[in-house]
Amino acid sequence: MFQKKSLETFDRKIQKMKNIVTVTMCMVLSQSLFAQKIFNITSDKLKQNVPVLVQEPKDYQSSKSYPLVFMLHGYSENYGQWNKTTDLKKLATDYQMILVCPEGFVNYYMNSPIMKDFKYEDFFFKELVPKMDKKYNIDNKNVFITGLSMGGYGALSLFIKHPDFFNTAASTSGALEIDHENFKEISLKFFESERMTNDLEMTLGNHKKNDWNKFSISSLLERNKDFTKGFFIDCGTEDPLLPNTLKIKKLALSKKLPIRFSIAPGEHNNEYWAKSIEYHFVYFKQHLKTE
Repeated sequence: MFQKKSLETFDRKIQKMKNIVTVTMCMVLSQSLFAQKIFNITSDKLKQNVPVLVQEPKDYQSSKSYPLVFMLHGYSENYGQWNKTTDLKKLATDYQMILVCPEGFVNYYMNSPIMKDFKYEDFFFKELVPKMDKKYNIDNKNVFITGLSMGGYGALSLFIKHPDFFNTAASTSGALEIDHENFKEISLKFFESERMTNDLEMTLGNHKKNDWNKFSISSLLERNKDFTKGFFIDCGTEDPLLPNTLKIKKLALSKKLPIRFSIAPGEHNNEYWAKSIEYHFVYFKQHLKTE
């Protein structure tokens, strides 16, 4: 009799523990889901649905205004790349910023002069930004943008063309110079094909008939004579795109732009970006405007 009651008591305790574990797991999952959301924007500028991952701080309060950081992914990846590369929830919570990771496809975040149904710059400012403004209480003095590889190009190009919208910007391992031969070489190295240049021809047209260089970050800086803002650029020492970053560094310094530059051991991979992105957020925090 005593043994039967003991077993029944033990079973109840086990079931109670299971219930506690289940409730705890549900709470953790609920908090995680609450902090990170995925929106789908039906875009008139791109003629397709565009997924956007948004990471809120863990202690997010809808009544509080937050700085916003757009984080652009690299070529051949998608809007989930940064989520796989670093701890977005920790970044958002530590720096008290809302992080926005939009799908960028393979077209370098630009308005294509060839594809009439691909106007990414228009999508960004006329559809994505209003969506975020409507959904969140944004501190409009402190909107930042960063990106890796192709996303580094997108971040700097959008920043240079719209300096009044952004506080500042950053690029890690940026594909900053739109050069056919350089991109062909890199494409063969990473993909054993010419897919990168093929996609760019789809976006910009034939490189022999159209001047791709005018889309390079160096060309944008040269044309925008009134651009005086600083930004952060970094790259790994073993990265084949390092010459792109070095060229922009040299040009920016010649124009006396207040840039920050970093070069560290590393390749063109997630291991490097997982470390480099933290420096971008330190830089953004240092440039927060209070008035």
